[in-house]
Amino acid sequence: MQTAARTPQLATKALWAGRILSSIVVLFLVFDAVMKVVGEPHVVEATVSLGYPPSLLIGIGLALLVCTIVYVTPRTSILGAVLLTGYLGGAVASNMRVGHSVFECAFPVIVGGLIWGGLFLRDDGLHALLPLRR
Repeated sequence: MQTAARTPQLATKALWAGRILSSIVVLFLVFDAVMKVVGEPHVVEATVSLGYPPSLLIGIGLALLVCTIVYVTPRTSILGAVLLTGYLGGAVASNMRVGHSVFECAFPVIVGGLIWGGLFLRDDGLHALLPLRR
């Protein structure tokens, strides 16, 4: 299957849009991971409200940090997006299990969409897997 060649200006704009989108998501994920590792009281309270013991926070935070690092590394960014999708799927399931609001359940889905959207805009190799038009 042939893909249409992108104009250099469009390619540059899409690349920078993808970088900016990915950077915003990565900053949020790193902040979230660090807050879990340091045991910030609001994060501990939220975790307990989901039914998880506070002792799991460091492991959850480190798992998120590792997945984010894999996502940021260009050679492994697609794997990182897959790992983060799994992580966020667990967040959706946890929120739904305790009956949180629609927004709290949908927020991880939105973050996952931003992860894949930023990657799609900045990685031409992903177009072979997802041949969508831009």
